Amino acid sequence: MTYRLGRGAVLAVYTLVIAVPLLIVVFGTFKTTQELFASPLGLPAQATVANYATVLADGQITVALRNSILVTTCVVVLTLAVASAAAFAFARLHGGLAAAAYGFVIAGLAIPVQAAMVPQFVLFDLLGLTDSLVGLVVVQTVTGLPVAVFILTGFMRTLPRELFEAADVDGASPWRTFRSVVLPLSTPSLAAAAIFLLVISWNDLLYPLLFITDPAKQTLPLALLGFTGEYLTDYPLLFTGVVVASLPLALAYVLLQRWFVAGLTAGSVKG
Repeated sequence: MTYRLGRGAVLAVYTLVIAVPLLIVVFGTFKTTQELFASPLGLPAQATVANYATVLADGQITVALRNSILVTTCVVVLTLAVASAAAFAFARLHGGLAAAAYGFVIAGLAIPVQAAMVPQFVLFDLLGLTDSLVGLVVVQTVTGLPVAVFILTGFMRTLPRELFEAADVDGASPWRTFRSVVLPLSTPSLAAAAIFLLVISWNDLLYPLLFITDPAKQTLPLALLGFTGEYLTDYPLLFTGVVVASLPLALAYVLLQRWFVAGLTAGSVKG
């Protein structure tokens, strides 16, 4: 009984920590600045959608939203394409060379992004990829590869070896085996990796802040900085922008949630 009460109290506190800021943001989108500061936790006295109209009518936000969709889509597709092929190789090959290659890729998880930003910027500047959406796609694809390879390799290693042996007996090439056997079975892990990549790329602020200077090439997190100032921040508009930016992520999770947990846990138990 004591354990249940303690667990319930911890869950209640955790729920408040998550729910209260979320409600302040959501309710704040329907308030004016004066009302938000006067009653941050209260319901809107006169709910208004003027903030949403202002945000959606802002041409810069519209351009940033388009850029974010383009960059994130390219990053997710390219990263999954490269990571799935690499994971297939790591799952099937054995020996010291394969283990070393896998360890080299996974080591990227232990390197802080900030530690590599300066050499990355110098390299991309020499290649002419700064202030470019192409450069942003490339750098986010590279930084997302370790986590995608880790998730996909863990799943593909659990696939029965008999599947590969049957494909070999039927004369299937490695590419045919990968395309017709492995990829269809890897849908849960691909969905889990896609959600991670989607969140990382969509919410990324550091790389756009470092690489992008042209307002026409800003992504959504970078454009939201326009609602903040040195002396004054328009919090209702900022909250509205955050809600608008979060909707695609929430929709993607709802569509992919049936595979999310399965993809994360599939490689945790073997046999």
